[in-house]
Amino acid sequence: MAEPVVIATWPFGKAAAETALKQLADNKPALDAVIAGAQVVELDPTVRSVGVGAVGNKICTISRDSCVMDGKTLACGAVAGLENIRKVAAVARLVMEKTPHVLLVGDGALWFALQNGFPLETLHTPESVKAWYDGHPDRRKPKDGLPVAHAPEEINVVDENNHDTVTVLGKDVNENLGGVCTTSGLSYKLPGRVGDSPIIGAGLYVDDQAGAAGATGVGEEIIRAGGSLLVVEAMRAGKSAQEACELAAKRVNQQAVRRGVHPARVAYLALDAKGRVGAACTAMTNFQYAVARAGKVELLKAKEVGVEEK
Repeated sequence: MAEPVVIATWPFGKAAAETALKQLADNKPALDAVIAGAQVVELDPTVRSVGVGAVGNKICTISRDSCVMDGKTLACGAVAGLENIRKVAAVARLVMEKTPHVLLVGDGALWFALQNGFPLETLHTPESVKAWYDGHPDRRKPKDGLPVAHAPEEINVVDENNHDTVTVLGKDVNENLGGVCTTSGLSYKLPGRVGDSPIIGAGLYVDDQAGAAGATGVGEEIIRAGGSLLVVEAMRAGKSAQEACELAAKRVNQQAVRRGVHPARVAYLALDAKGRVGAACTAMTNFQYAVARAGKVELLKAKEVGVEEK
């Protein structure tokens, strides 16, 4: 049997990776394990960018996005714009298992969740509401005598420092891969905004024959680059997991320069079919990720890829 391995985004990914590895040690399938790991973060009220306790959008609702993918069959499911449901990765899995669809959104996703026994629950905490109020762009200094919210160039301000998706990738003892990506998205985003996290091929892609990849950061930049599918296809073409992640980070840099918005804060992580890992990020992203194997979980810092690199 193969050695199980898990890789997860950000320092809070240590808890996700540890939980997932324990599941894999009990011979659970990779997809079961990574969803269990992601759920630990979804339910942690101290994490401000994923689930319970997240900082809300422009009007203080917490809108969740998530997707899952099975590397053995390429089966996948996703939800976007889902509110008042805590375990959204589990809902995404049921979309995969119970419907002919890949993605359900908004009220349709909520109806589906309720029909399948998920309770309506608030995701707000007193601390998250206070954080939302204290950091809201409308409370910044007035400009030209008008509140910031009424300055046209300021209407769509988001907090690009609060976008830390949890992505968990795992390989089980049967050498099958599974992945999950779940988030509450950018703080202060416009209602209805959807990032990369529920989009198969952007926030997540998993294929036993090539590898698994996930992303975190500013979702719009990840979508433009073809994100995680780009990483997996690079591994399929023979690049290592590390080389594939660096390639994707360079692509984001190049696009950001073309658009005049560099630096774009994005990170990728990857797990190849043999269980080897890789991670890379654009400059100033300070991306850390957790790797769990052989009963040990460690937190590593990803290589930063600068715009000057060719």
